[in-house]
Parts: sequence; C-alpha cells; structure tokens
Amino acid sequence: MPAARRGTVYRHPWVSVSMAAMTVSVKSMTAFARAQTHTEQGDLACELRSVNHRYLEVSVRLPDGLSTLEGVVRERLSQALARGKVDCQVVWRRAPTEAGLAVDRHLAAEVVGAAELLRADHATLAPLTVADVLRWPGVVAARPGPALDGPVTEVCERALTALIEHRRREGERLAQGLRERLDLMEAEVGALRGLVAQGLVSLRERLRARVGALAPPLDGERLEQEVVLLAQRGDVEEELERLAVHIGEARAALAEGGPIGRRLDFLMQELNREANTVASKSSSARISSVAVGLKVLIEQMREQVQNIE
Repeated sequence: MPAARRGTVYRHPWVSVSMAAMTVSVKSMTAFARAQTHTEQGDLACELRSVNHRYLEVSVRLPDGLSTLEGVVRERLSQALARGKVDCQVVWRRAPTEAGLAVDRHLAAEVVGAAELLRADHATLAPLTVADVLRWPGVVAARPGPALDGPVTEVCERALTALIEHRRREGERLAQGLRERLDLMEAEVGALRGLVAQGLVSLRERLRARVGALAPPLDGERLEQEVVLLAQRGDVEEELERLAVHIGEARAALAEGGPIGRRLDFLMQELNREANTVASKSSSARISSVAVGLKVLIEQMREQVQNIE
C-alpha cells in the first residue's frame, strides 16, 4: 500500500479510517472505549476493554444473527492492536416497532426429539411444555437482519478509534514517567563513576595505613600490586558502561514508539542484572547505597513497562 500523508483517509474494506489515529507512539495496553449508534432496527453499542497481556488475545461477542461478522471484527482488531487482552462486546436493543421474535423451528424440533428419546428410557421424566422449549437457548431470539451489518462495523470502528486514542494517552503518560526515571538512573550511574574513582584513592590510603603497621613493612611496589588486585576485584567500569548503553537503548525505544513493551522489558532485565553486579562487587557502603537506589528505579520502571504495548 503506498504511503499516506498524516491526516489523509485510508479506505478500509469496511469503513474509512483516519491515518492521524494510526500515528506511531507509545501506547498503554489498559484502556476502555464505548461507541453507540441508532438505526431503524434499534440501538447498537460496542464496548472495548483492553488490559495488559504478553501477546494479543481478542474476544468478540456479537448478538445472535450477527455472528458472521465475528471474523471481520476480530481481524480489524488484530490489525490495529499489537498486544493486550481485548474484549469486544456488541449489544443490540431492538426497536419497539421492529418485527417480533424469530423462532428456530429446526432447533425446537431437535430439543423436543431429544426429550422424547430420554422419556422413552426414563418414564418418570415429565414431558416438555411449550414454555420449556421456548426457553431453550437459541430457540427464540430477536434476530437482526443484514441491514445491521454496516452499522455494526461502523460502531465497532468508532469504538476502536477511541480505544486507540485512550491507549495512546495512557502510553504517553507512562512514557513520560519512564523518561524521568531514566534521567534519575543516568544521574545515579554518573554518581557511581565518581564514587568508584574516589574508592580507588581511598583503598590505596587504607592499605598504606595498614601496611605501615606491619613489621617489616611492604615495599611500595608490592603495595601497588595489592592495590591493583583489590581494584580488579571491585572493578565495575564495564557494568557502568553497559548500564549507560541500556539507558540509551531505552530512550531510543521510547522515542521510536510503536509496540516496544517486550523490548523495554528485556532492557529492564539487563539493567537489573548490571545493577546487581555493581552491588555485589562493591566494597563501599556509599556505592552499595547508590546501587540499591538504582535497583529501586529499575523495579519501578519494570512495573510500568508491563502496561506498555
């Protein structure tokens, strides 16, 4: 399909869709939307509910007589949404002037026949009454005609447009919160770099003080060797570099938009792994404290990321 300019109208098989509503952005998976319309046959309403889910799971419930549209509605929802558990329900309230109830004579005959077979084997069973047969699911229904096919798809499309907009607004709020936490994480990583550099100086001074108390004292070269060995054990420069890289990747994902939830979730796992390593290698209470604060920020982000499409 040729690229369309923003704001133009793309002719979908069932209805026109504004391309502006399809702009790439960060979207939440939690949203609700409702649309309704009035027809000569009665009032139609479509309700869409969406919650977070690892993949896309669509459930469609339509009035009796409109089940042939289920595939069309399901396909449209699958085209427009990438992730989430989505429930779509269409309700039809028949107009008072609309033709009366329809009776499924074939189904009624099957119900009566099945009852007679059971009574042949179990004489104590009471025979079915007309009311019993009419109460059987599907025997009697107010069945909308084909004239409702168009209004149903139209009202579902309007509900879908509203749902996408709701998801977009929620997603932008989540994205803003994530960006703010990424700023804080970046500041924490910068603080860790400074503390690590200070820690090396402090380590040398502590060792020098301890060695000075030994008899005989270690020479300067041996002292430096010990400093290097201890510094290597607590070296977190690679972890800090990877933290900075993952923070940059998370920023890029938020700027890119679209279905980025799983990508962000993976980055949160990697960030948490690096923060754990920094904390485990730390020999300084101050570094440990900053690393814990970093992990708190990552966990907060991880919870929010679960709601992003």
